[in-house]
Order: sequence, then structure tokens, then C-alpha cells
Amino acid sequence: MPPRPDLPPHSLPADKDLVLKVIPMPADVNANGDIFGGWVMAQVDLAGSVLPSRLGPRMVTVAVNEFVFKQPVRVGDILSFYSSVQRIGRTSVTVDVEVYAERFHAQGRFVKVTEALLTYVAIDAEGKPQALPENAQIAAWRLGIKESTP
Repeated sequence: MPPRPDLPPHSLPADKDLVLKVIPMPADVNANGDIFGGWVMAQVDLAGSVLPSRLGPRMVTVAVNEFVFKQPVRVGDILSFYSSVQRIGRTSVTVDVEVYAERFHAQGRFVKVTEALLTYVAIDAEGKPQALPENAQIAAWRLGIKESTP
């Protein structure tokens, strides 16, 4: 099978936080020689949970609102996961995650391989939704969301 062409390189997002870097290994490949989509999804969920986990209460994934695979991920790619808070509700935080691959054979050049939108909910000890704390982090996110909407 001929190699698939990459999309043009991207610049890395300056408006998102770098929350995770990982290199997929041979044990993570599917029968086509690409990294399993499920493995990528698990990494995206981990990356998406980083910002909400800074709030203090236990946060759980309740929805994958959108998930788009743009390019295959290959063994040896250096994956960089960038996230930003898109919405804050009473008990929930919705996070956008973008994944960029720095190909092993073309270091210094980044290709967006995946993007996703996930929602996390704060829960109490019994697993019931609880209100998010009103703190400086929430206030900063709310301000950032308000400033970025047209």
C-alpha cells in the first residue's frame, strides 16, 4: 500500500495549553500498521482531563461530543496534545483537544492528526454531579471564553 500523503504542516496553537506528549510504540498498531484509533482516543481523554482536574473535585468524562481523525498516527510520532476550555456549566467543563504529530522522519514539522471535544462533570463521593467551585481558575476560564466569542 503506498504511503498516505500528509496534509500541509501546521503551526502549533498558541491559544491552548500543552497538556501531554507521548510517543506511540509498536504494541499500539492495528493490522494496517497505523496506531489504533482507540489508543489515540484514550490519550485524548487523558489530555482532555488535565485542565478540569485542576479544579479540585473529582471529574469524570460524560461525553465525547466530537472526535475527528484527520491523519493516521504512526509508530515513533511525537504526539503533542493541546487543550483549552470551551464551555463551563454549573457542574461541567467542555474541553477542546487538538493533537499534532511530529513525524519521526520529519522532526520540527507538525501535522494535526486528531481533534476532539469532550465534556467532564464534577462528582461527589457518591458519584452524583456537584457544582464546580467558584475560584480564580474558573473566573479566568469564563473571562477567556467571553473574550474569544464574537
